[in-house]
Amino acid sequence: GYRAGAELMNMEFKQMTLGMDYPTKNMVFDWVFQPHAKFINIDIDPASISKNVVIDVPVVGDAKNILKEMIKLAEKLDIKVWLEEIDNWKKQHPLTYKNDDDVLRPQYIVEMIHKVTKGDAIITTEVGQNQMWTAQFYKFNKPRRLITSGGLGTMEYGLPAAIGAQLAHPESVVFDIAGDGSIQMNIQEMATISQCALPVNIAILNNGYLGMVRQWQEFFFNRQYAATCLKRDDRCPIVCNNPGENCPPYIPDFVKLAEAYFAVGLRIAKKQDVEGAIIEAVKTKKPVLLDFIVNQEENVTPMVPAGAPIDLMISSKEDAQDFLLA
Repeated sequence: GYRAGAELMNMEFKQMTLGMDYPTKNMVFDWVFQPHAKFINIDIDPASISKNVVIDVPVVGDAKNILKEMIKLAEKLDIKVWLEEIDNWKKQHPLTYKNDDDVLRPQYIVEMIHKVTKGDAIITTEVGQNQMWTAQFYKFNKPRRLITSGGLGTMEYGLPAAIGAQLAHPESVVFDIAGDGSIQMNIQEMATISQCALPVNIAILNNGYLGMVRQWQEFFFNRQYAATCLKRDDRCPIVCNNPGENCPPYIPDFVKLAEAYFAVGLRIAKKQDVEGAIIEAVKTKKPVLLDFIVNQEENVTPMVPAGAPIDLMISSKEDAQDFLLA
């Protein structure tokens, strides 16, 4: 997420939700959630209101009709000062990553996809770090350009979603930004892509891990990697101190896999080759799989530790010391 968003959530403001309750996994264990906010909940089902959060202004009815009336009220509001304040928060807490060396990092790849497509692509994602980096570093400025399953946790949602997006918008550039773990859960749909002659682009951020869970294990479980390293076997130590060194080759060759499905496969391991590979993929009117070999233990920040309120976002492994679970 964004630290600016966390600042906003802890202010005295009004939050409106439509057709949803507040999932418990987004709450802290002591149920202190946005203590200064006022909640407006619009839902057609009165039983869904105040399930997990006490709603200050419940509105029962059809969202379409209610929103029509709310738009009339919103048009009268002057929010210029408010938007300027939000922009100031973003400037105070910008999203950053180390980009002054030759290491190939996922954030850079997402930025290059945005640069090449000029922000005009339809982007789908899987679930995990790939999803977070896409939301953070692809600067979406048009509606309905990000197709993701949000917090539902549906790994390998991105590939079938990309198929649907390409069928619906045959002239658009479509990218599925995926992880090397999640892509394998529906990789057989590359056959569908080739059979339908869809120019879907698949960008795999290949770090050798189920990265989001690995990050939790690094931050809060002292690097005791369990079922997250895609190269791990019974010869590996409990605590991994040398990722990438003498690891068993259990991750498939995605370039050969793409070719087996009659698609174009490209492997990119150097930072200077990223932009050119993306340009080539966009120009090729065939399905293309880009296998980016990225920094293995790159982390998504900021993040909220389990059970912590949103204002305790952390930005590094060092910040996680107060939240160790093992």
